[in-house]
Amino acid sequence: MASPRKRISVSGPQGGLNAAFAGLQMDGLPQGPESGADDAEAGPEALGPVPKPGRVVLRREKAHRGGKTVLVVDGFGEQHTEKAIEALGRKLRAACGCGGTVDGRSLEIQGDQAARVRTFLEAEGFQVAGER
Repeated sequence: MASPRKRISVSGPQGGLNAAFAGLQMDGLPQGPESGADDAEAGPEALGPVPKPGRVVLRREKAHRGGKTVLVVDGFGEQHTEKAIEALGRKLRAACGCGGTVDGRSLEIQGDQAARVRTFLEAEGFQVAGER
């Protein structure tokens, strides 16, 4: 017969968690930044000039996708970098609550959500042509 296992209490008091930090000394450490803001939180001014949105085209595709519908946002101008298109795709997928990908200089959004995609892009300042 096997011996009974020793049980560890998980609901008891958990003292001594901060004991590892009790011996640290703060003397001699350099001061941190005054503002406390990171470069990532500095805002769009730190990233350089923001390009004008321009005109994009919405296209609904089903071909070669196993019968699934995707919306393709195409026609980004030369002023948009691939990083900016990827960031826009990330925001668009979050706003629509769906998946998608960046394929070259176009965005593919899963599902038939033309109204949501159009509304989002127009709110971002784009002129949207195609799929109504």
